[in-house]
Amino acid sequence: MTIANVLIVGGGIGGLCAAIALRRKGIEVDLVELKTEWTVYGVGIIQQSNVVREMAKLGLLDAYLDAAYAFEDVGIYNTDGVPLVRIPGQRLAGPEYPANVGISRRALHKVLSETAIALGTRVRLGTSIEQFEQDADGVEVLLSDGSRGRYALVVGADGLFSRVRSLLFGDTYQPQFTGQSVWRYNFPRVAEIDHLANYQGPFGNAGLVPLADDLMYLFTTSHEPGNPWMDERTLAEELRKRLTGFGGLIEQLREQITDNAQVVYKPLEAVFVDEPWYCGRVLLIGDAAHATTPHLGQGAGMAIEDAVVLSEELTTGGNLADQLQRFMARRFERCKFISEKSLLAGEKEMQKDPEFDRIALVKQMLEVTARPV
Repeated sequence: MTIANVLIVGGGIGGLCAAIALRRKGIEVDLVELKTEWTVYGVGIIQQSNVVREMAKLGLLDAYLDAAYAFEDVGIYNTDGVPLVRIPGQRLAGPEYPANVGISRRALHKVLSETAIALGTRVRLGTSIEQFEQDADGVEVLLSDGSRGRYALVVGADGLFSRVRSLLFGDTYQPQFTGQSVWRYNFPRVAEIDHLANYQGPFGNAGLVPLADDLMYLFTTSHEPGNPWMDERTLAEELRKRLTGFGGLIEQLREQITDNAQVVYKPLEAVFVDEPWYCGRVLLIGDAAHATTPHLGQGAGMAIEDAVVLSEELTTGGNLADQLQRFMARRFERCKFISEKSLLAGEKEMQKDPEFDRIALVKQMLEVTARPV
């Protein structure tokens, strides 16, 4: 039995991909987003092989490949820029598509939002969910603008501080600061960064990601005990400090970090709902259910996979309880693996553990995520 209509709470990557996937299956979709303006936070995003595969399923890749940077390999280097290993990519979406894609968050959001609306998703900005009551046949929803609606399914794709999660589980699952923060900064792309380059060693972890022919971004994670407040007027200086000890290209770029306004700083917080992500006809996906750190570059990827799998299961047969159980069977362990291994990488960085084999972890992650979802 295919459900008739869905309310998606949250207009980020997971929510928009869910809207696109469900509309392509003919399901009516309303989407509410708390922001009054659909601004996009962050710099860029890595879409690894498994994510490229799912974006192709959504019929989205062709729409943004021109605005992205396609690349094949992942290179891992020491902190002086000496190559340690080059991990070849896999073209999981088919030979006509690249293994990996780097894209600015703004460019990705433009394609996702325009596609969702073009497919008939009804979008309301400046609106969220206030409360709901459900029965055997549907969910009565009160929205923050005072309007009401009735839906066959409500999908909470409202991120780390999910309102839907709190309505479902109360205070049981709260985001926790991991002890680290991530810093990002844009640069003109240099010729040698035609792949994802990760630099690691006793000083920490940094990377360079190509986003377009003329654009790349630098990221680094840092240990920030106590989650200190950062003065926006000194962000460039603070980022330069945290890159002390790196040689090679990172050292060259370090002195070019001068614009405080261009530094994107984010404390890392994580949450994992360690039980079924639904109750009755209300389901969590993406960061609302399994927000983790960026150490494996799979946070948004897991949300996108959630969206595709949900659309497949909702149109495969059985009642909604069967469909959501199948969804969980396909998603829970996979997302838990990414969540736990990402957190592990961060913990080992903070411990400066010389025995930690990051290369082996990256290879394991690529092997696991290459498997069919």
